[in-house]
Amino acid sequence: MDKSFAAKVLELAIAKGADEAEVYIRESKNLGIEIKDLKIETLESSVTAGYGIRVIKDKQPGFSYSTDPGNISHVVDTALEVARYAERDENLGFPLPLPSGDVSVFDRRIDSIDEQDAIELVMLVEKSALDADRRIRKIRKAAGSFGTSDTRIVNSKGVDACYSASGCSAHITVIAEEGSESQMGWDYEGSRFLDDVKFGRVGANAAKRALQLLGAKKIAPLKGSILLDSSVASEFLGIFASALSSESVQKGKSMLAGKKEEQVLSPLLNIIDNGLLDGKLGSKPFDGEGVPTRSKTLIEGGVLKGFLYNTYTARKEGVGSTGNASRGGASGLPGVGPTNLYVEPSSPENAKNFGKLLETVVKGIYVTETMGMHTANPVSGEFSVGISGLWIENGAVRYPVKEAVISGNVLDLFRQVIMVGDDLRFYGNIGVASLLIEAIDISG
Repeated sequence: MDKSFAAKVLELAIAKGADEAEVYIRESKNLGIEIKDLKIETLESSVTAGYGIRVIKDKQPGFSYSTDPGNISHVVDTALEVARYAERDENLGFPLPLPSGDVSVFDRRIDSIDEQDAIELVMLVEKSALDADRRIRKIRKAAGSFGTSDTRIVNSKGVDACYSASGCSAHITVIAEEGSESQMGWDYEGSRFLDDVKFGRVGANAAKRALQLLGAKKIAPLKGSILLDSSVASEFLGIFASALSSESVQKGKSMLAGKKEEQVLSPLLNIIDNGLLDGKLGSKPFDGEGVPTRSKTLIEGGVLKGFLYNTYTARKEGVGSTGNASRGGASGLPGVGPTNLYVEPSSPENAKNFGKLLETVVKGIYVTETMGMHTANPVSGEFSVGISGLWIENGAVRYPVKEAVISGNVLDLFRQVIMVGDDLRFYGNIGVASLLIEAIDISG
């Protein structure tokens, strides 16, 4: 399904009566591997291809998709038929062409990786965990994926954009056992470049996380500090992310609605969305509508500066798209979502090394694991989650902690940040450093 195919579908849609039309094509291949006891448990290789057509007829939208290139006439007819019964909307329209930024998102080594080489890399994840310590007794899951995709978007306004991307990841969950006690640890790395993912390091880190929790104790309730590991901080940012979507704001489902130019977070924090970071999994030259991606500062020094927009939500407010039309594939319509969303210190001198964060804590917990984060409410920001980690007293780690609970609001959590680490790490397309937060109610 190349450029000539896309042009053919577009021409047919206009010829059959569409005022505007867009064709979205995506082809991908993926190799997924799971290892158990240094043997292959799952090996899945897949190739998928599909195309979706959006039309606008009398300001009414229609959509249809197919995986069959020979089915274009029916797909176009279906999209136009859907438009006949759709509600009229003056904000509908496709974007004009603009030059895309330059970003490196394709690694030929992933595209051409030998299946046996891929298997050995994933085996290294499990082997590194098992070799870390004799107390690592069980591996719940060691997995890796290697994939590439080709995306093309053409529309009747002149957009004709395409790019190829690659991606690979490694993930493992391990269990450390000592006596009758067991503790779980995990780790993950992902990138568009093979060399960025250190498969052995993933296994070793997961083992370390599980081992450091052995001997965990319960604690009495207190108001103290929490030092969030970057993995935990990324979970909280993931909840907060939906509040930065213009779609959420327009539907009344954002905790940031009506707060533009207000101080919403700690003055130590900037939140950036940037689709032009080489190698990151959220990077791409253009979004799901062909609008170029770019870097935008959404929160600066804790002050809310703006939201993420696709073409439709931008038109509703009379602003420009930020290049944040997100699309799961050819079978879905564009929503609004981040590219690479990350927290950085509001000035470089505010980034502190982990040792400095640790020594600042008088009494508190270094939180390395949460339980129940899926129950947090992304609309209100309310959460109540179980945590485990390491008890810190006067800047020193004393012992592991289990079955503690923190509750509150995500906005308040980020407001109470008093120190930011220099250890920014991405988990998928969400990136955060370690964060030190004061005056948190911790219940045992």
